Amino acid sequence: MSSPNSVNATNNLLKTLVPSWIFEYKKDWFYGDLVAGIIVTIMLIPQSLAYALIAGLPPEVGLYASILPLVAYALFGSSMTLAVGPVAVASLMTASALVPLAVAGTELYVTLAVQLAFLSGMLYLILGFLRFGFLAHLLSHPVVSGFISGSAILIAIGQLKHILGVKIAHLNVVETVMALWDALPQTNSVTLMIGLGTIAFLYLSKTLLPSFLGLLGVEKKPADMVSKLAPMVVVVTSIILVTQLDLHVNNGVNIVGYVPSGIPDIHYTLPSWSMLESLWLPALLISVVGFVESVSVGQSLAIKRQQKINLNRELYGLGAANVASAFSGGYPVTGGFSRSVVNFSAGANTPLAGVVSAVFMMLVLIWFTDSFSNLPQAVLAGTIIVAVLGLADFSILKKTWPFDKADAVAFMLTFLGLIAFGVEKGILIGVVFSLGSYFWRASHPHIAVVGRIAGTEHFRNVERHQVETHSTVLTLRVDESLFFGNVQEVEDIIHTKIASNPALTDILLLMSAVNRIDSTALMVLNDINRALRNSHKKLHLAEVKGPVLDTLKHTDFFKALTGKCFLSGHEAYNELTTGLTSKTN
Repeated sequence: MSSPNSVNATNNLLKTLVPSWIFEYKKDWFYGDLVAGIIVTIMLIPQSLAYALIAGLPPEVGLYASILPLVAYALFGSSMTLAVGPVAVASLMTASALVPLAVAGTELYVTLAVQLAFLSGMLYLILGFLRFGFLAHLLSHPVVSGFISGSAILIAIGQLKHILGVKIAHLNVVETVMALWDALPQTNSVTLMIGLGTIAFLYLSKTLLPSFLGLLGVEKKPADMVSKLAPMVVVVTSIILVTQLDLHVNNGVNIVGYVPSGIPDIHYTLPSWSMLESLWLPALLISVVGFVESVSVGQSLAIKRQQKINLNRELYGLGAANVASAFSGGYPVTGGFSRSVVNFSAGANTPLAGVVSAVFMMLVLIWFTDSFSNLPQAVLAGTIIVAVLGLADFSILKKTWPFDKADAVAFMLTFLGLIAFGVEKGILIGVVFSLGSYFWRASHPHIAVVGRIAGTEHFRNVERHQVETHSTVLTLRVDESLFFGNVQEVEDIIHTKIASNPALTDILLLMSAVNRIDSTALMVLNDINRALRNSHKKLHLAEVKGPVLDTLKHTDFFKALTGKCFLSGHEAYNELTTGLTSKTN
């Protein structure tokens, strides 16, 4: 007979391993999860085929990546409505990583894609174990937006060859545009009509159909849902058209071709050392970008329902999804924006909706893959173009330029870097610039000469307000934590002010904004204190935060401080200026 302690231990273990939504599940939720799962599946079928095309992989690989990863995320993720699977940006990054290593579509290429998913998954899991969920906030919005916008343009340009029905090699964006121009005379007119027709139909369905349905009395939510299902309508219609008119044989329309049926084998072969060397950096970038993208979508949807997501658990969820993708012959996956929004709008209550989608995708693989053989590649290309161009957002330039030019430049550098040099270099350019911009700002802290507003205890910048100052007292407010990169600015300003006003006898540092002082900054403060002592002047501190003060009390600097450490600037002002005549600036 089990003891109460062992039963409690077992229950605690189950609660740790099994997601809470399973224990808390209500039967009233099932209908919403079922409907959402079916609707997302209808979206996922054309998207998984299309995104495999972006990645340079056979279409069935996209289907494989849409089954087990959904189940794995449901068990380990924290978002109730995030729809995981193949996405455009991760597909582009997969192609960018693999094209230099193997010929697209070959067995080696597919093997490398599987290894990339496994490495990405393992990196997610390691970051989750280390509790690195905070990484979601380290990429600035302009960098992410520039990366996604640049990726959208690259993806759209890369799909134009399928719209035209021509064959060109995988080149950089400039060479691709030139090759497309040279290939225009070989354009397949029927393929072009199918591609342009797909783009027009999807665009109109996205922009005008909801309004039209609204005029017919359909409510906004169902109308939006119907417009999201337009890609599947195009897929079915085009398959029927190609089959009935035999457009592949009679008109040379490129089609998807044979798609193997049956669920994928569950197996995995460890990568070689050479594969690890080639794939670890792309896997890391895919993981970071995928995590940021997933968290941004998951958090925005969770807020609408007053829910929360756990960043570290998200790392586990995405890690498990990618490892599951690798074991089932898929490629890197992450949370998709459009599918997640549809999943949310369709009434998904828990990740069971993802499991429902996985089940239906498995049924598609078993019984319906033959139906996709006559699907025109131009339809998939048109679906991709409409989907990714909707992700491009250049309005951020207008929003950020007046407010923060560095953010606007970060967006442009990321965007242009990605277009000119490729995915990895583009995002690295944006990240390096953002970090450099942050370091530059931190190394040039705002240090204001302040005085007291007459009749109050408030201190303000002498250049902005009418304040009281004294010829023998210099009051500086340091608006940044002090570290090796910026403390020299403080020393320079003090020496400059003393040189221009030899009558100064007291230097008062208001440190209300200083949250930390590193060892280099402490050494420089020591130097300042020593120099002032030698000049028969005093250094005072005021409004030092508790944690900083606790640290300073145990240092030689504090013991040798020539002046005092005051509780407030007002107290310091009164003591240092007693008997002195003030002047108003």
